[in-house]
Amino acid sequence: MGSVATEAKDEPRTEFTYCCGAITEVLKFGACHLVPGHKVLFLIIPGNPGVVGFYRTFMQTLYNMFGSDHPVWAVSHAGHCVPPDTMDMVEDSTSAEEADVFGLNGQIEHKLVFLRKHVPRAVRLVLVGHSIGCYVILEMMKRDPELKVMKAVMLFPTIERMAQSPQGKVMTPVLCHMRYVAYLPLFFLSLLPEGLKTTLVKLVFRSIRYLDNTVVQPTVGLLSGDCAANAMYMAGQEMKTVLERDDKTIRQNLEKLVFYYGASDHWCPTQYHDDIKQDFPGADIRLCENGFRHAFVLDAGREVASMVAEWIQVAFRL
Repeated sequence: MGSVATEAKDEPRTEFTYCCGAITEVLKFGACHLVPGHKVLFLIIPGNPGVVGFYRTFMQTLYNMFGSDHPVWAVSHAGHCVPPDTMDMVEDSTSAEEADVFGLNGQIEHKLVFLRKHVPRAVRLVLVGHSIGCYVILEMMKRDPELKVMKAVMLFPTIERMAQSPQGKVMTPVLCHMRYVAYLPLFFLSLLPEGLKTTLVKLVFRSIRYLDNTVVQPTVGLLSGDCAANAMYMAGQEMKTVLERDDKTIRQNLEKLVFYYGASDHWCPTQYHDDIKQDFPGADIRLCENGFRHAFVLDAGREVASMVAEWIQVAFRL
């Protein structure tokens, strides 16, 4: 089966499809199918794990801020979602393995193929990346300069020196050298009943005062085993690949880019903000003044979406 869609009244549409041979979840607010007459699409490129359900509140707010005039979609990373019962994780294991679709490069190509298959070339894009999604967007713009990108918003961008960041120093040994050891507890977690998984997730999140409850179920899905394993595999490649900042691509697209750095982000410390600000003094580079965490979707999706909408409205009066 090529794709499966689920939809409830007054709810966004969720679609599962194969892209580059791997299961892909697409969350859609607004138009579900684009034609050349559509002028603008907001496309969310997630962080890692690339679970679109994490961005539900963020997307809903963004969609509402523009009066429901422009569709807002989010495309998962390949293999970072639980397939429906009628579909497998991969459509063709041989081609998926050859393309390394679950790796970082494979995920970048995955997004470009998704656009070619589902978005007419005439549609203008507002790309919103989060964390490693910002690196993916820069690579997309580099590999396909003809993309009609109006604006690319980089939220908490991990676009350089990931392994050297405070969190990278902790996680790199685990992700690059002990990843298979971590698979065993993931396997046992995947065997737990859904109700117990939900209880465990809520227990982990109990310290977040204003937790967005819409993130609980997507997190439970991540504990399926394969999804988390694919996310860890991608993350290991991030540590080895995301080294030097791509100044050439940034310079070529400077007027389209907005960077938003966290003030206490262990994946991209303020030094990274200061460095890029010094190298590109005329660019739109902002430092968070609101105390938002790197994983802003946990408790500040609505607030961050409101900011993003204001930036874009000022630039384009959409």
